[in-house]
Amino acid sequence: MSMCRLQPSALQAVVVLAIVLIFPARVVSAQEISADAPPYEQQLMRLSEIFGALHFLRPLCEEKDVPSWRDQMEDFLDAETLDENRRRRFIERFNQGYRGFSVAYRDCTDAARLAMGQYLSEGETIISDVTSRYGR
Repeated sequence: MSMCRLQPSALQAVVVLAIVLIFPARVVSAQEISADAPPYEQQLMRLSEIFGALHFLRPLCEEKDVPSWRDQMEDFLDAETLDENRRRRFIERFNQGYRGFSVAYRDCTDAARLAMGQYLSEGETIISDVTSRYGR
């Protein structure tokens, strides 16, 4: 019986992708969400993280997005945040999404493309859900 052996970089990519898929978002504690936060706050936090991941992955895979995902995040922040603490929480989640992939990927791989597709789909689902349920 022949076993397929993965190259160390491919194995690393598979492990990182598995971790990202198993633990897609850090749970936002009650302390981080204020009592007056909207009911869709955790979904928006996750969306911020997705923006950060896509801001790293899309250019890595030579995708030219105009506006960039960072610019889209800026527009989101301008539309959604008046409170500086809330704004900082969204920015931190964006940075988490970015850093999560930047530590593992130096080149565009099949795993990076797969993650990118899943993040695009998840982001669309969040936007659709929030706008349909809450009229945003």
